[in-house]
Amino acid sequence: MTLILRWVLNALALLIAANLIPGFEVASFYAALIAALVLGFMNALVRPLILLLTLPVTVLTLGLFVFVVNALMLWLVSTIVKGVTLDGFGAALLTSLFLWAFGMVTNWFVRQTQEK
Repeated sequence: MTLILRWVLNALALLIAANLIPGFEVASFYAALIAALVLGFMNALVRPLILLLTLPVTVLTLGLFVFVVNALMLWLVSTIVKGVTLDGFGAALLTSLFLWAFGMVTNWFVRQTQEK
């Protein structure tokens, strides 16, 4: 149940980001659901390898390069999922920052509901 809730919340976050951030567009809720699913798989399978390969740069930037890796994952998803478009790296970086902040808030709420 928690997995489905997080999936829907991530799709909702993508839709909200598409409305707030210029240069990032999601065509429909269905496209957002598919994009959230693909982004979850990319974050689980591809992102750890990229983080390992970019570890020296991540250490030099005190961890800020992770946001660049997140933006690259989002760009990769936009090339795979039809209905999700990114107009540039700036839009990808802003969207990844928004998704990070939204994820922190929703993770806190999900943990609070699970503890009760």
